[in-house]
Amino acid sequence: VQLAESGGGLVHTGGSLRLSCVASGHTISDYPMAWFRQAPQKEREFVATITWNSGRTDYADSVKGRFTISRDNAKETIYLQMNSLKPEDTADYYCAAEHTWRSEASTNQYVYDSWGQGTQVTVSS
Repeated sequence: VQLAESGGGLVHTGGSLRLSCVASGHTISDYPMAWFRQAPQKEREFVATITWNSGRTDYADSVKGRFTISRDNAKETIYLQMNSLKPEDTADYYCAAEHTWRSEASTNQYVYDSWGQGTQVTVSS
């Protein structure tokens, strides 16, 4: 599976962005999917996950209530709607796919098999 993120950019505090991640090479319709991010000089961290059928979503506490993960399996795409952005949201954002069907979506980055190249999000104060 190849993943390609887009939608990053520069926004002011309080602004919004919508990230997209398009899959190719294999369907992701059965796969748990996730967004992670990595800020400069920091470890990569979990942002949000979504199960294969959108039945369950999970969020890091730092983004809960502001970010929304969704997917459109017909378009082989997942999204991350980011509202009320803060400077601390500045990071490279990566989507990831776990190449297995299961009912849950893990927050552990090490279970994910495919990663995109990342899209940069910068939030100015």
